[in-house]
Amino acid sequence: MMIFKPFRPRVHNQRARAALISIAFLTLLTACSSSPQKPKPAELAPNVALVGVKPVWSTRVGDIAYSLELAVVGNTVLAAGGDGSVSAIDATTGRDLWRASVGAPIAAGVGSDGKLAAVVTRSNDLVVLSSANAGRELWRQKLPAQVYTAPLVAGERVFVLGADRAVSAFDGQTGRRLWQIQRPGDPLVLRQAGVLQAVGDTLVVGLSGRMVGLNPLNGTVRWDAPVATPRGTNEVERLVDLLARTSRVGDVVCARAFQASVGCVNATRGTVLWSKPANGSVGVHGDDRLVVGSESDGKVVAWQRATGERAWVTDRLQYRGLSAPLLLGRSVAIGDSTGFVHLLSRDDGSLLTRLSTDGTAVAAPPVLVGTTLVVATRGGGIFGFAPE
Repeated sequence: MMIFKPFRPRVHNQRARAALISIAFLTLLTACSSSPQKPKPAELAPNVALVGVKPVWSTRVGDIAYSLELAVVGNTVLAAGGDGSVSAIDATTGRDLWRASVGAPIAAGVGSDGKLAAVVTRSNDLVVLSSANAGRELWRQKLPAQVYTAPLVAGERVFVLGADRAVSAFDGQTGRRLWQIQRPGDPLVLRQAGVLQAVGDTLVVGLSGRMVGLNPLNGTVRWDAPVATPRGTNEVERLVDLLARTSRVGDVVCARAFQASVGCVNATRGTVLWSKPANGSVGVHGDDRLVVGSESDGKVVAWQRATGERAWVTDRLQYRGLSAPLLLGRSVAIGDSTGFVHLLSRDDGSLLTRLSTDGTAVAAPPVLVGTTLVVATRGGGIFGFAPE
């Protein structure tokens, strides 16, 4: 019995045989984990409101039924709705700077560098829009596989991580494919956003349980660092894909491997600094002192960034279907499956305040845009909160 439906990891199959195997294993795992009742979500304590945060605006995009990532460029946040809409929103006022439609349901979040915005549709079209021209479509390219990770737009290029573990680079203005690499891997991948980001002049990608540094000019591998090693006896148990979001401070990137571990890698040298067992299905965030993430049972855990040792853990939000967190100032912001956003103390995980949205699950890790905390929900609501 699956517990966290809003953040339930779903498996995409690359081969028909793998599909049959995965169905059998998932059925077996579901049966083994079934119980008469789901674990009861932790009761919420009264809102102590130790910090003052108020709602300042709200807007809507189409309902969101996928692993959304919000893009932040300066004081603008970009969101993609499941109905094919793409919106650039002023984070101070909530006003649309522009809104466009790509004409088909969207499969992943939006990536942008402020000039271009890129999304991928469920029919595998990579669509690039011009922010300077109110979201006018520049080009689209058909991709060979599904995509669950928002494209990365950087250096006048658009990078895509496919469900087949292929990494592709396209010219941002023309759509011409510049290069593509593909590594063999496990036959199953998660239908969740993976790791795809720029660190200096290196393209950092999650491929299975490994963090890989690529030359963005030609796709050659610069380094390969194992965050987690598959250890199961079947293809489902061996699934250890790296998950978005990540925590980057300087050259160090920390990430979660699905249901396996949390670890940090020096993205200049390609060395693993530490990796600790962890059982979670959403990404992590952090600062120069801590890395924080929510486990599959809803416990929120903070690790010391330097060593990987646990700093604190709290079960106040257990079984509430948590999103990946956001560290901002002395707070940790984390959404749940009922639309609440909890601000916890960065020092010990105690509650500072609680914010409400539209009652549907928080669909994306919260982001900070300027001084505004922005939250997206499955119902398509985009909410801005600001300190009082």
